[in-house]
Amino acid sequence: MRIAGSTALVTGAGRGLGATLVEALLARGAATVYAGARDPRDAENKDPRVIPLRLDVTDPASVRGAAERAGDVDLLINNAGIAGNGSLLTGDPERARAELETNFWGPVTVLRAFAPVLARNGGGAVVNVLSALSWLTSPLTGSYSASKAAAWSFTGSARAELRGQGTQVVGVHLGYMDTDMVAHLDVPKIAPEDVARQTLDAVEDGGEEVLADLPSERAKVALSGKPAGLEL
Repeated sequence: MRIAGSTALVTGAGRGLGATLVEALLARGAATVYAGARDPRDAENKDPRVIPLRLDVTDPASVRGAAERAGDVDLLINNAGIAGNGSLLTGDPERARAELETNFWGPVTVLRAFAPVLARNGGGAVVNVLSALSWLTSPLTGSYSASKAAAWSFTGSARAELRGQGTQVVGVHLGYMDTDMVAHLDVPKIAPEDVARQTLDAVEDGGEEVLADLPSERAKVALSGKPAGLEL
C-alpha cells in the first residue's frame, strides 16, 4: 500500500520507535497519523496531521474507544511493548504477565478491534513490531522472549486469516535498538530511524517480514539448527 495519503495509527507513539514511526509516516506523506499513548500528552506533535489518541493496549475498553474514534485507519502499527522481568523460573510472575498482556494480548486486542476497520477501508496493512527474541532466548529474557514468540505466532495466523479481506500483515524483527528500553546496555544497537525506514519500505513493497539487522537475520537462520543455537 502507499503511505502517501494514508491514515495510520501507531501504538506506543509517545517515545522510542513509536515516535520515530510517526515522524517517518509524516515524511512519506501520510494524511493523518493517530499517535496512541496511555497519556496522549506524551504523543503531542506540532504537525496538524498528528492526532494524539488515548490508547492503553491492555485495556479492551480503551481499545474499543480508539477503534470508534479512528474509524478511517488503513495502516495499523502495533508497536507498544515493555520488557524487564527476566527469568520465567525465578522472576516476578506478575511482571511476566504484564509483559504478555502488553506484548502479546495488546496486539491481539488492538487487531481484533481494527480488523473490521481495515476491511471497511479497503484492506490496508497491519505491522506487528516483534524482536529477534521472538526466536532467541536466555534466562535474562525468558518472559520477554515468550511474549514476543507468542506475538510472532499470532502474526502468522493473522496474516493467513486477514488475507481474504486484502489486509497485508508485516512482522518486524530486530535486535537491540537505540531507545530508552536498552539504554543501560553497552551493545551494538540499530537506530530507530533505520527500523522505521525498513518497516515502511516493507509496507509499500507488499512485504511480510522485516529482518532489520544482523542479529535478527542470524536468529532466523538459527531456527533450522539445534535448540542450543537459539540460546544467547
